[in-house]
Amino acid sequence: MPAGSRLGAVLLLGTAASALTATWLGQQWVRQWYLEHTASATTESGQLWRSYRWSIDPQQRREAALRMAARDRDDAIVISRLLAGQGWGNSPLAAVSLELAAKTAEELGQQQRATDLWRSLLKRFPESASSAWARQRLGASEPELLLELLRLQPRHPAALSAAEAMEPEQTEGHRGALHLARWGTSWPGAAGRFRDACEDEGNWSPDDDERQQLARGLAQLGDAAAAEKCLPQGQSDPDTALALGRTLLRGDREQQRRGERQLIKLTRQHPQHPNSLKAAELLSDPLIPKAELLNALPTTLAEASPAVAAGRVRLAQGQGADWVIDQWPDDPAIWQLQWDLSRDALLAGQWGTAQTLLSKLSEGTLPSPLEGRRLFWLGFSADRLGQIDNASAHWQQLLEQQPTGYYSWLADRRLNQTPLPDLQRPDLQPELTDLPGPASMDGDPLNSPDQVVNQLWELGLVDQAWDHWQARSETGQLPSYPEQLVEGRLRIAVGEPWMGLDQLFRLSLRWRHPNCQQGERLQRSQSPRLFSGLFQSAAKDQNVSLNLLYGISKQESRFTPDVRSVVGAAGLMQLMPATAAELAGRPLEMEELDDPELNIRLGAAYLKQLLRQWQGHPLLAIASYNAGPGTVGGWRNDELNTAPELWVERIPYPETRYYTKKVMDNLLRYADRQSSGVCEQDGAG
Repeated sequence: MPAGSRLGAVLLLGTAASALTATWLGQQWVRQWYLEHTASATTESGQLWRSYRWSIDPQQRREAALRMAARDRDDAIVISRLLAGQGWGNSPLAAVSLELAAKTAEELGQQQRATDLWRSLLKRFPESASSAWARQRLGASEPELLLELLRLQPRHPAALSAAEAMEPEQTEGHRGALHLARWGTSWPGAAGRFRDACEDEGNWSPDDDERQQLARGLAQLGDAAAAEKCLPQGQSDPDTALALGRTLLRGDREQQRRGERQLIKLTRQHPQHPNSLKAAELLSDPLIPKAELLNALPTTLAEASPAVAAGRVRLAQGQGADWVIDQWPDDPAIWQLQWDLSRDALLAGQWGTAQTLLSKLSEGTLPSPLEGRRLFWLGFSADRLGQIDNASAHWQQLLEQQPTGYYSWLADRRLNQTPLPDLQRPDLQPELTDLPGPASMDGDPLNSPDQVVNQLWELGLVDQAWDHWQARSETGQLPSYPEQLVEGRLRIAVGEPWMGLDQLFRLSLRWRHPNCQQGERLQRSQSPRLFSGLFQSAAKDQNVSLNLLYGISKQESRFTPDVRSVVGAAGLMQLMPATAAELAGRPLEMEELDDPELNIRLGAAYLKQLLRQWQGHPLLAIASYNAGPGTVGGWRNDELNTAPELWVERIPYPETRYYTKKVMDNLLRYADRQSSGVCEQDGAG
């Protein structure tokens, strides 16, 4: 062999050996890093690594790489190496792999590589949810891709982000603001865009429909004043009128009057429109509605509205309740009427009347939380009437059919003399601490109707699951109850607990017949253990119940660190600035209370004080957190010990009464999360 050929062969073999060595070393580095940084789940981590490295199935190798990337998403170098070469084939996971690889390249400053990956993604998967991010990124230099993004994938987070960033143009006007008004009203920054568009008199001349969209968006965000200014000559279509009227009713007395006029006007101008029935419901909502408002509604509309009928029963001090309940047993307004009248009878000691009213709706009519309440008070009424066996039967039925919560706890106390929960100990449960990775990894399937969303959820890629879910949703269509369950869980997983928990709670008060798995998922999903490390540390340091801290934070802020109340309370535990400063021993800036660690620590210290003041009594401590210990001290009486359920119902502040029951319900549900479900695991959910 000629010397030149031998030299070339040696160089070729040397290059190949170097490449193999570099690849092997890279794989070993990734393996060592991954196993070291996932020590809390060593066995599973080892299995993932073996699948990634040695499985003969390339799909399994890719899924293992994606699962590891989801768990270690803060280390761009590791993710880059894990995802190298995983964009093969036509699977939706190939598009997701390219998306994650491109985002990682951006994070590492590899701009050209990122651009190449985005172009490959857009070319190969132009209709995938992941391609929306490619259009957004490439749209910075190719504006036509941004317009394509808004047209093809309007609800995708990439489209909403692009719309918020759009500056108004002479020819197109406030295209971004209009897009957000239609597809993403709650997107961060949307309110500012709406106001700018409404006030801009130089760059564009919006038509009436465009002003309606902008005003509706502002009303939905709670800015009634800006919405009213934006409306063309003060005229509003049915959708805008309903949104504006609802927001005005939450304002001061003058705004409430304007809201009432807005809703009456809607019902008179559009009596056949579905929104008029909703307007009538809003006007009938208060416990003591205004007779003049109900009388101002069109007759045919009023006669068709269960809410109006319930309002008139209230004005008549309960007369006609039997007929109204029999006429509309499946309407939420009637469920509330039944409880309000029953509660009045209970507080008056009219046990027979309460029993009759609570029996008006048969078993299976009410959603689970409301049925639990009905069963408990049926038992209580029977007990006070001397019907001991009947009372025990109702309470036993409640314990067998309803999940753990406030009313099942009351029933258990009545049957078994269960003591009050001890909240002056941390009750830490290390086995329930959040695992490494996204908040969704609770071992519970998502059960979305979209199998790609399910697969991404199972892999821990919750952001991508949310993107795919948003891309498939159509605005204006009310999701089914199972879809609302999916969406609420996704919102919590991607860091939107404020909306996610609210969505799940409202769903629980409307969904009457979920199957067993759906009911259990709805129950568990409303008790997320967010900020678990901080809560556990505070519970241990202050020697207060961890479940109480979770229960308070869920009710106060829905685990949203930067939320503010109308009276100035701030943060996860909604501390008043003066109280927080006293607990901290120094003046505090409001922004400091947005810090989860500080807010939780101070909130736990305040609860420790309240529990010590009330000798550990949970109801007094919880009510005091809301209304103040001085106020609550004036409510103490013998009934607190003999009939605490009645004591709670007699709390004169409706907000504190509701708050006390909800926090007790929350903490009891958190305490019971380790209990196994009763459903068959292989059933459809």
